[in-house]
Amino acid sequence: MNVSQRFAGDLAEGWYVPKCILIVDDNATVRKAVRSVLEAQPGFEVCGEASNGKEAVEKARELKPDLIIMDLSMPVMNGLEASRALKSLMPDVPIVMFSVHRSGILEKNARSVGIRAVVPKGDNINLVKEARSLLGN
Repeated sequence: MNVSQRFAGDLAEGWYVPKCILIVDDNATVRKAVRSVLEAQPGFEVCGEASNGKEAVEKARELKPDLIIMDLSMPVMNGLEASRALKSLMPDVPIVMFSVHRSGILEKNARSVGIRAVVPKGDNINLVKEARSLLGN
């Protein structure tokens, strides 16, 4: 059960249903910045963070997020490997690759594992736009 489902009973009573977002990046400063940007948006709640791909898979199983923001280059398991594992576990959860690396080959590889969008780090406006689009906000 994800955050949206947990709050479904409150929706009938007129409460707002936040969308649960998992942020995955090996840099704590980046995770904090992304959290600040997303939580400043109405309807978004960062329900968890992970510092590598393996931890992302574990956290996603536990938290059942509505959206995952994923870095590419991380220790233990990179973003492409983690995304491939996550798509087999939860195929309906959209993943946005948020990376300093940007190329046609990366985008092709990202899409081949089920990543729905690739946004360059630092482009917070497009990160929010993609999140809204993928979450139907």
